Parts: sequence; structure tokens; C-alpha cells
Amino acid sequence: MRLDKFTDYALRVLMTLAVRAPARVPTSEIATLHGLSEHHLSKVATQLANEGFAASERGRKGGLTLARPADQIRIGDVVRAIKRNDPVVECFGTDKSCLILPACGLREPLAQAQEAFFATLDRYTLADVTRSRRALAALLDT
Repeated sequence: MRLDKFTDYALRVLMTLAVRAPARVPTSEIATLHGLSEHHLSKVATQLANEGFAASERGRKGGLTLARPADQIRIGDVVRAIKRNDPVVECFGTDKSCLILPACGLREPLAQAQEAFFATLDRYTLADVTRSRRALAALLDT
């Protein structure tokens, strides 16, 4: 499985928030740190807030914080939530137009591979992937 940019950015945002916790970090600052479009990152931040991974505060002193402790945010949950409408193959979604779908033997192996991918990610929390907090903080220092 390949993660799209949106999911990659979502994970980067959460890692930045975990390293900077409990500070509130403006989306513009996260965008600058990672060299990303602030407009695009705002969409990522909105989805993270809607999914309950980040808390967003508007205004002059606004920004993002983690919605819950990093050890309670599973990477698999984040990726599932962000990629919810992006199936690994079209026939796992709403598109059932594939000619060979009724006799296709790929669906089961691909479903198992997808589940194995998520099962691996489920073993890790945001706290696990930010254990090198000091090194990450140094890299994210502005």
C-alpha cells in the first residue's frame, strides 16, 4: 500500500504536535517547517480535527494541539480515518464496474494485504513514532 500526500501530511502534522505538546502550533508554522502549502495543510488540519485527532483553536493565539495524549492515538486509526474513501483497488469501494469482478481471485489476497498493513500500523501509537523527541524537536526547531 502506498500512502498519499494527504495522509503523509496528516502524520507529519500529528508528529509535530506530539513533539511540541502541550504547545498550540499554528498551521502556518507547521506548513513552513515542512515546506508545504498552508492552504493544503489547512485542509489536513480540518480533517484531523473532524476525526478527533487534533483540536483546533481559531484566532490570534490559535493553532492546533493533540486532541488526546499521543499514546492514545494509533497510527492505524489515523491512516484508516484519512484514507476512508480511498480503497486499495476500485472494487473495494463503490465502483463495481470491473468486468472480471465476479470471478476475480485478487480481491481476497488484496483484502488480506490491506488488513495486514493496518494491523502493523495498529501496533504503533503516535508516542511510539515520536520516541526520538529530542532529535525530532531539533529538526523542527525554527
